[in-house]
This record gives sequence, structure tokens and C-alpha cells, in this order.
Amino acid sequence: MPIAPASRRNRASSSSVYSLVSFHVFTDTERDTLYRVIDARRDMRHFLPDNKVDEVVLQRLLQAAHSAPSVGLMQPWRFIRVCNSDLRMSIAAIVDEERVLTSRALGERDAEFMRLKVEGLRECAELLAVVLAPDDGTVFGRRTMPEEMALCSATCAIQNLWLAARAENLGMGWVSLFDPARLAKLLNCPQGAKPIALLCLGPVAEFYPRPMLEQLNWRQGKPLTVMEDGWSA
Repeated sequence: MPIAPASRRNRASSSSVYSLVSFHVFTDTERDTLYRVIDARRDMRHFLPDNKVDEVVLQRLLQAAHSAPSVGLMQPWRFIRVCNSDLRMSIAAIVDEERVLTSRALGERDAEFMRLKVEGLRECAELLAVVLAPDDGTVFGRRTMPEEMALCSATCAIQNLWLAARAENLGMGWVSLFDPARLAKLLNCPQGAKPIALLCLGPVAEFYPRPMLEQLNWRQGKPLTVMEDGWSA
């Protein structure tokens, strides 16, 4: 077998090393874009009705979610795409009931809460339910906190999806106003599975310049807190 000249082999080797380095090392522009996407992410409630999310884009988003880290590589998340309009309306009714119950639990802020738009279930282009799968018995990394680590893992997948959606210029909102048992029954979930999120996804007219709850003076965000060597006041 003929052997390539050393100079050609060196060039090929250098090219391979460069490709490997360029894959693992991001440029300053790529780095800045990631931080910009993180900063621009919003929990969206207002969607443009009668729109669609391109199937290729949706699969890209779901794959981004599935690329999330998980404790012990358990990957406990399952996504249910709600395509049936009657099912969507039934889910919205469950959320409406919980919205009223939440307002009653808020005491003097009940009327103020009821004026807030807290979901976009009826208008969003896509509705996804995120469900924790029945426990698969994973012990690695979660022996002392099994449910918490499953929930944290699934939340990582949701955050990946959220950031990917923002990079695609699509809005996403996380709705948690529902009774998990009732939603599980509606979605025909197996025993041991638990819905944790309803994700509204789709085009929006604009993104909120600040978190919506800050804009409406419902609550202000807290500053970053970092402590050293233990909890300090």
C-alpha cells in the first residue's frame, strides 16, 4: 500500500486536530449568543392564534430537550404532544379550575391574580405535556433523593427546550396550574407516571422586555446570592 508523503500526512493530521478543536471550542460570538438567548428567555403567556410550528423545528426542539443532562442517565421525561382540540379544551378546563382555587388561596390578592393571564393553552400553536415516567429504579446519584432527582432531571430537559425555542424565535410558557392526578387520567398515563408541566409553544407578536410578573408588579426578581463555605445571613 503506498504511503502518503509526510507533509501530506502532517496536513491531514493538523486538519483533523483543527476540526476536533473547532467542535469543542466555541467562538466569542457563539458564546455571546448563548448568554443573549439565556437573558432573552421569557415565560410567555401571549401567543399568536392560528399558527403552527414547523415539524422540522419541533423535532429539533424536542431533540434539544432530550439532550439534557439527567441523574444517572435516567432520562425520566416523556413528552405528550396534544393534537386533539377537544383534549386541549379539557386540559384548559382543568387549568381554569385550578386557577380559581389558586386565587382563593391568595387571600387579598385573589382579584389581582384573576386579572393576570397565566396561560396560553387555547392560543398556542403547540401544547406539550411533560410527564415523569414511572420510576425505573435508578439508584446512581439519587439514593437519598429519588423523586427530587427525577424532577430535577426533567426540569433540565424543559430548560433546554425553552432556550432552544427562544433561539428559534418561538415563545414558550410553563403552566403548572393543574391537578397532576386528573391530568394523568386525562392523558392516559400509566400508574406511577406524573405530569409536571404543560408547555405552551408557538409564535408570539413580541417577547416581554422583562419577566411579565415584574412588568405587572406582581413580584420582583431577587438578586443573585452566592455564599462561601456555608449558609450566611
